[in-house]
Amino acid sequence: MSTDRQAVSPKDPATPEAAPSGTEAEEPQPAGAEAGSGGPQAEPPVSGRPGAEGEDGAEGEDGPAAPEPGAGTAPEGDSDTPGGEAGGGAAEGEAAQPVVSEAAAELAAQKVERERIARRKAERQGPVDAGAKLSGKAADLLAAVRAVESGEKPSPVYFDEAPVAPRRAPEAPAAPRPARPAAPAPTAAGIDGVRAVLARGGAPEALAVPAATALGEDAAERLAEDPWLLLAVAGVRPAQADGFARALLGPGAGPGDERRAAALVGWLLEQAALKGHTALEAPALEAALAQYGVPDPAGSLERSIGEGDVLVFQEPLGPPVAEGEEQPVRVLVGLEGYALAEESLADGLARLANAFDDPADWEKAATGPAAELIRAVSGHGLVTHTGGEAARAEPLALLAAARDLGLRVCLAAHAPAHGAVTIADLLSGAAGPGRDADGQFAVDLLVVLDSPQLDVETAAALVESVPDGARLVLSGDPGVLGSAGPGRVFGDVLAARACPQLVSRTPDPGPVGELVSGVGIGELNQVEAPGKEVVIVPVRDAGEAVHRAVQLVAESVPRAFGIPADAVQVITPGHGGSAGTRTLNAALKERLNPGPGRFGGFDPGDRVVHVPSPGRAVPAKVVSADAQGLHLDASGARIVVPKERVESQVRHGWAVTAHQAVGARWPAVVVVLPGDAAQALSRDWVYTAFGRAERHLSVVHGVDQALPRAVAEVLPKPRTTRLAGLLRALVAAARDQPE
Repeated sequence: MSTDRQAVSPKDPATPEAAPSGTEAEEPQPAGAEAGSGGPQAEPPVSGRPGAEGEDGAEGEDGPAAPEPGAGTAPEGDSDTPGGEAGGGAAEGEAAQPVVSEAAAELAAQKVERERIARRKAERQGPVDAGAKLSGKAADLLAAVRAVESGEKPSPVYFDEAPVAPRRAPEAPAAPRPARPAAPAPTAAGIDGVRAVLARGGAPEALAVPAATALGEDAAERLAEDPWLLLAVAGVRPAQADGFARALLGPGAGPGDERRAAALVGWLLEQAALKGHTALEAPALEAALAQYGVPDPAGSLERSIGEGDVLVFQEPLGPPVAEGEEQPVRVLVGLEGYALAEESLADGLARLANAFDDPADWEKAATGPAAELIRAVSGHGLVTHTGGEAARAEPLALLAAARDLGLRVCLAAHAPAHGAVTIADLLSGAAGPGRDADGQFAVDLLVVLDSPQLDVETAAALVESVPDGARLVLSGDPGVLGSAGPGRVFGDVLAARACPQLVSRTPDPGPVGELVSGVGIGELNQVEAPGKEVVIVPVRDAGEAVHRAVQLVAESVPRAFGIPADAVQVITPGHGGSAGTRTLNAALKERLNPGPGRFGGFDPGDRVVHVPSPGRAVPAKVVSADAQGLHLDASGARIVVPKERVESQVRHGWAVTAHQAVGARWPAVVVVLPGDAAQALSRDWVYTAFGRAERHLSVVHGVDQALPRAVAEVLPKPRTTRLAGLLRALVAAARDQPE
């Protein structure tokens, strides 16, 4: 390998010869052009490891598949499941446990304060007025929507055309979205009852606790009457629930059973949420039901809508049509929880966007690179700010200026960051400004970094808590991987164009910044790296990739750059596989902190990732262990993970996935791309992984042409959401109201 060619280029790449042991990995070399080279399925019986089927795959493969928007099938094994990946999946040998987020627990505890807020806001009004102008099947759909909302059974509606609009009038301010209360812990008697039903159906008793928790009171009776309710347990798949039903009900448990179809509708929508969707187009949902053997998909969907199990929405497609013409629409189906979250979020964002008529006099503070941002925030309650890592300095300058003006300010971020509270701690009250008598944040300006990581429920809880008269700035890099949970909040707010949008002109510095900026626009460019800031290490196979990664972390990077091994982060596409996080972490632990793993596989000094809830990945170090659990140090904050949760919430952290790394940065990063990871790569994955490096990036490269191809051609998968349309309509309606 020539060491004087500093290139990572998709154009005319050369296939490298694998370097002999002890060359490139012994001492980082400048980047070279070599980087550019380089019906339903059968399912196993119900196991005691729900959610574990996909754990060994590429990043995001922890959850079952869901139908893609506009697609007619739902092939199991699709790896695009951000929620599953970021949550870490089910621990081996242990059933997946329902996790209640700290945000939900905190909001449930603040019920009294939220009721005070609710009394200050008007009730929602009826369905969209625009529906009165619809005809044909769109008019029939609207009648079904109204019937569902009024509690009546709708007349039949056939979803054989794929034409989503606000279900409620845009001009009506919404009451705050009720918090999802924490599920009450099941009683011992309830768990025993469920265990007995599971035993009759041949399902493992490890599912007893999650099933009793998911199904609530009378879980045993409900499960015995409707065995397909087992699909409410995370990780249980349709073929497994079918086998359980046949064991309980006998030959009568056929594919056309209405109970089966109803459970499948909910299950498919939950799997779609794991992929980031808040709803699905009706034809895609019908096609998925057909794939799972439902003989009358349209009729089954109608029944689910009529029973109120799911909600149906319509939104106009294209500009308004002339009087007498039929407005093209598309039909979406969604679960109530995500629908309410999306509507509440749209209401809250519209409230903030329309908060100010005249700008405040902040002109004296509007200086430096953040001047334009400061001016925009002075006159608007909602502002978006986009840019790379270097652009984060602009929101910080805004906060300093607002603080000098005497305003109460708060900086929140997805991952721990200097001077910021995490969004989870802000919502729970563990950190931040606290709340006023009405349960809202005691702030005049809230700046949220890493906004692309906001899922719809977290964002709704956040926005609901911003008081009237306060300002909210959503800042982030739209090129990174999206949220682990459902929704594309930041992207939808940008698409709605409902508020000022500031684009930073501050480029990320150095060769790493230049490389990442190119990836963001689909180009894997040559970069000059005279100080070995970017290094390519070609490998032949996964075994060599693991060897090179360990060598870089333990020897080469510390020796060449003076960066300690604990400040070098390895990023790889998946947890499983021959060079996934588990394999890499085992090799790195043996080299950097060998030990017997006395407590759940961990020893004092181990680098770990704590996943307290799906979508949160907190880097930490093991301090000790005792009867209370595993004691961790997370940047100075002490965390105790109860011993019964260690296996499901803690992973070794020398190597992580890009979803776990998003929002954080390290002095040096080693990105490992083994050959079997080629199908997992996309532009946003590469952009996120490469962008985690501050001073040095090493790419252990074994995917040949897949890297430049992913950067140039593999775009982020779209998410089906309603927020952009809802927000656009609400803001327009507010602006059209007479003074």
